[in-house]
Amino acid sequence: MVTQVVGAARKAAASRPLWVKLSPLVTDIGVIAKAAEEAGADALTVANTYPAMALDPATGRSRLGCPTGGLSGPAIRPITLRLVWIAAKAVAIPIIGLGGIEKVDDVLEYLSVGAAAVQVGTASFTRPGTVEQLAHRLLEQVGKANYRNLNDLRAVLRRKID
Repeated sequence: MVTQVVGAARKAAASRPLWVKLSPLVTDIGVIAKAAEEAGADALTVANTYPAMALDPATGRSRLGCPTGGLSGPAIRPITLRLVWIAAKAVAIPIIGLGGIEKVDDVLEYLSVGAAAVQVGTASFTRPGTVEQLAHRLLEQVGKANYRNLNDLRAVLRRKID
């Protein structure tokens, strides 16, 4: 099904970059990532929120406003890191990792497992300046480690995990 959907999107947007967001709720994200790449995806984003539920035990009511919702933020980072790592081993196209990124170490974790870039969501909602702060601190980290650029640091980090 991924092949059909991505293939149709590729045909419709032949000259435009096609980034495909992969769901975390699949049996083998490596297989899905490969299918998206083969069908014409230029990059992949991994992943999305995870179905969750939170109740107030005193009232029995949902803390989300609806019975269920999407879990995001720091709680999902370890799960999503694993998915990015699996997908990165399966494909040659860039992967954008997202989920639970609040500090530079979180960014470095994603780069270590193969992400080419990251997306910051929840932290941006609660602290709008987060992305700018992360970018500044990441550049400082690259300089402290005596690397020429972020790609050099990323290559070293990636070799350590593989």
